[in-house]
Formats: sequence, structure tokens, C-alpha cells
Amino acid sequence: MKVAFDVKKMFLKASKEYMIIFAILVLGCIFSIASPYFLTVNNMTNILLQAATLSIVAIGQAIVLLTGQMDLSLGQNVCLTGYIMAYLMVNKGMNPWLAILIGISVACLVGAVNGFLFAYCNIPAFIVTLGMQNICMGSAKLITNATPVSRLPKEIAFLGRGWIGDVIPVSVIIMLVLYIIIQFVSVKTKMGRQFYAVGGNSEAAFFAGINKRAVYLRAFTLAGLFAGIGSCVLISRLNSANVTNGSAYEFDAMISCVIGGLSMTGGKGRVVSSLFGAIFLILFFNGMTMLNVDPFFQNVLKGIVLIGAIGLDVFRNRQKRV
Repeated sequence: MKVAFDVKKMFLKASKEYMIIFAILVLGCIFSIASPYFLTVNNMTNILLQAATLSIVAIGQAIVLLTGQMDLSLGQNVCLTGYIMAYLMVNKGMNPWLAILIGISVACLVGAVNGFLFAYCNIPAFIVTLGMQNICMGSAKLITNATPVSRLPKEIAFLGRGWIGDVIPVSVIIMLVLYIIIQFVSVKTKMGRQFYAVGGNSEAAFFAGINKRAVYLRAFTLAGLFAGIGSCVLISRLNSANVTNGSAYEFDAMISCVIGGLSMTGGKGRVVSSLFGAIFLILFFNGMTMLNVDPFFQNVLKGIVLIGAIGLDVFRNRQKRV
């Protein structure tokens, strides 16, 4: 009986820590066999570039998930801040780096407003961030009447399209550096431990002297920060800002986090796991495109993946309580 329990415990741990890496390898092998165009330098580069942007945004979603909440405004926050940066650079002739600083500051402000309304006004995070999603969407369209802003300054081109020694994209380096920093913060610092404590048991955290409201505010503000950084990399890679930028990123980031092993209930998982979840997601839909799967059917698959990932999270949590 004890052996059976240990085997079950080992399976649950392996499914959370290592199965996503195994799934990426298996998926890569399947698509490589199914399509001769999948395992090519150009396609692998495209996957890395797409994963870099999504992964950066997923860091923010992961932090919020650690506290037991979610941010549904991330995608439109990416869209709005990208428009602000591009508009200031192209239409107003502002210094690109100042425009980027202003755009990221706006992204942080959006996150801070989400955190404040949730933590201090007691409005459910789902409602706050859903409302902010629409505010960001409408604001982005108002700035330029929903018309694309293209031909961004060459000074920022390297952020999304630059390479280091023709070996690795700059955006991937940015992504990896951010993951290293946030993984250290989440594991080795007081702020990071507070994210886990509040998400694991908010009442216990309160009695331990942790200011829950301040923790929530920091989490949502950081989510806005990473949305802003992701937006900067995205408009640099696309060389334009468009209303479709960041579309559904909030759900893609959530799927990436949950597939990677973070729990929707909070307090469980590692932020770095969202990176592997994002790679899996981009790899999966890139392979579907290579196999000429209908784009509308891909949306159906994305919904199934989201439900399946959350279902797996529920299963894991249920087994731990048994």
C-alpha cells in the first residue's frame, strides 16, 4: 500500500516537473516526421521569436497566478502600450527610448489599477481585469482610429529582430534574462515568498503579518510591467503596432502557465515553468499550421487545450488532498 502511494506521489511530481519537457520533445518528433518543413532553421527561429514574446507576458500571468488570481487584461495591455510607443515614436517624433519608457510606465499603471481595485476596493479580479481589457482595447483604437502604425525607428529594431553573432535572437536573450531574474526573485527573496504564501493560504499569510493587499498590488503591477516589455519586443519584431497585437495573449499566457505546472489555486509551481508551457503552445500550433489544419479549428483546439490544462491542475490538487 505504501509502495503504491509512493508511486502515485512520484507520478504526480513527475507530471508537474518534467512531463512538459517530455511533451515538447515528443511533439517535436511527431511534427518533424509529419512535415518536412517543421524541423528547419527558419521554422525553429520563428518558433523561438514567437515564444519569446509570449513567454515574457506569461511571466506576469505566472506571478498573478501564484497569488491565486488571474489577469485577463494582459493581451489588450500589450496592444495599448504597443500603440502608445509606436504613436509617440512615429507620429510625434519622440526619442524611441523615451517612448518605450512611457509605454512601459503606462503598462505598469494598468496593472497597478487592476491591483488597487482588487486589493483595496474588493472588486473580484475577474471583473476588474475583464473591464480593464475593454478599456485598453477601446483606448488603443482611439489613439490612431484603429489604423496600424508602421515603420518604427531603426534604433529599436534589434530588440525584436536583432541577433547576437548570428546565433541567437536578442529577444530570446531578453526573455532568458527576465526569467533568470524573476526565478531568483520568486524563490530567494521576501517578496517572492510572499507571493507563494498569499496564494497558498491567504488567511495564514495575514496572521503571519503579511500585507495581502500590498502583495496583490505588487503582483498585478509586475504583470503590467512584463506586458509592457513584451509589447516593446513585439512591435520591434513586427515593425508595427496593430489592433491585433497581443490578441488572446492573456489566455495563451494562462495556458502556458497551467501547462507548465502552475496552479490556478495559487501558491504552487515555478515561474520558469511557464516558459516551457509557452514553447509547447507555440510548437503545437506551429505544427498544426505546417500540417494545414484549418485556423478556425485551431481555435477549437486551443479551447480544448485550456480546459484540459485546467482539468489536469484540478486533478493534481485533488490527488494531493487525498
